[in-house]
Amino acid sequence: MAAQKGRDLLLKLESEGGGSFATIAGLRTHSFALNAHSVDVTHQESAGAWRELLAGGGVRSAAVRGSGIFRDEASDARLREVFFASATPDWQIAIPSFGIIQGKFQITALEYTGRHDNELAFELALESAGELSFTQL
Repeated sequence: MAAQKGRDLLLKLESEGGGSFATIAGLRTHSFALNAHSVDVTHQESAGAWRELLAGGGVRSAAVRGSGIFRDEASDARLREVFFASATPDWQIAIPSFGIIQGKFQITALEYTGRHDNELAFELALESAGELSFTQL
């Protein structure tokens, strides 16, 4: 696979009950991680004392982190609304040459930073809050 532009990874938040998605602010950095926690079922008679894992067991999760600047008051207001309501709206993570991950996420961290001679910036962290779907591009 050829190198991809980081700016092509997009984080989109569903409009309030509208079913449409809007790209969140002006993200400058972002990361996306899929996790699968295993269930160890190793016992005294495990072949060669090798660890055994329970197929299909455990918990799967996804985490998203991003930072950037707000393009407008509406995106700032929507993020604050979702955070203070502890809501779990649908989000989309569009990953170039990979696909779109969609599902419910909760904002677990929202941080604002700013210098006296620079723009207001923010950082956010999302954790999956249900089953995610995948659509290949």
